[in-house]
Amino acid sequence: MTLAQFAIRNVWRNKRRSILTILSLGFSFLLLTLMMTIWRTFYIDEWSVISASHIVCRHRVSLAVPLPAYYRDKIRSIPGVMDVIPLNLFDAEYKGATTDDFAKIGTDSREYLNAYPEYQIPAEQVAAWKNDPAGAIAGSELAQEHGWKIGDHLALVGGQLPIQLDLNLRGTFKSPYPVRAIYFNWTYAQQAAHYEKDQLFLIQADSPQNVSHISTAVDAMFHNSPEPTRTEAERAFDLGLIAMFGNVKAFILSISLAVLFATLLVSGNTIAMSIRERTREVAMMRSLGFAPRLLQILFVGETTTLIVCGWMFGTLLAYGLVFAMVHSRNAGPFAVLLKIPVTTLAVSLPVAGLVAVMSSAVPAYVASRVNIVQGLRHVG
Repeated sequence: MTLAQFAIRNVWRNKRRSILTILSLGFSFLLLTLMMTIWRTFYIDEWSVISASHIVCRHRVSLAVPLPAYYRDKIRSIPGVMDVIPLNLFDAEYKGATTDDFAKIGTDSREYLNAYPEYQIPAEQVAAWKNDPAGAIAGSELAQEHGWKIGDHLALVGGQLPIQLDLNLRGTFKSPYPVRAIYFNWTYAQQAAHYEKDQLFLIQADSPQNVSHISTAVDAMFHNSPEPTRTEAERAFDLGLIAMFGNVKAFILSISLAVLFATLLVSGNTIAMSIRERTREVAMMRSLGFAPRLLQILFVGETTTLIVCGWMFGTLLAYGLVFAMVHSRNAGPFAVLLKIPVTTLAVSLPVAGLVAVMSSAVPAYVASRVNIVQGLRHVG
């Protein structure tokens, strides 16, 4: 039997304790991987290449305060602006609140898809949507879930705007991530409600380098108007929405530190108990010529094996949890962006190794230098 096989067999000396420890460590690494995934998704990764040229314009006071619709034509006059797309979250119900689980967004069918070229939709469906004032398109997953087919009628009963929209489904699109929304021509709702407002405008710049210039120009244009604007890059706007939930960065950091501390306690307690039970065995090995350094390596190897098993279990759980969150019917607008790249695992695995060394270093050092005579007399 090799020393590696000996260390691995010692991990399973007490199967119940080992399994419970792996489950505890797995839950810790599940939380750690999830926190790292959220941090990377929100604050490091670019959400899409095209989004770098997107700018969001809204009312300076609050997102709940709409802007005049004529702002759109004025924004078009600014150099570097390619498209100005209205986006309005329509407060409405579809077949009652119990099945109302998707967003209804009013926009401009002529320009909306220009800002999202990653959406895959047949050209004839795009043309049908543009030519139908009451037309709408939906995410393919949402359409499949509800059994919608091209040409179906979707009746939306408005809340804040007391109108009913009878939409015609003209197309379905596929996206890199699930989109639980339907998009329809906002002009249809404006004409029905005699409403000349827009919640916000999505501005597409001709290049990412002009985003800052356009944002400044838009705010300067409406600085002295009754409805001033706040214009910023789409990523800054999204991070501002996330910040409404509180200091997300501090929350993630505190959870991660708490998880590391709990992992150290669990693994340190387990390895200390395991070594204490084997005091006589360690003394016997010392008497047979095992050097203290070799014993330390064996104990660290046992701990590393145990923690890596917990890391693998927690990582698999994290993959399953993220997949469920992304494809959930109630997934939020940011949850669909979550993904666990290989680089996250490349960080979490060394963390597992560091925890193994830190939790086993002191118990292994003490045990490897136990007095042989006193160790042989030990009863435990």
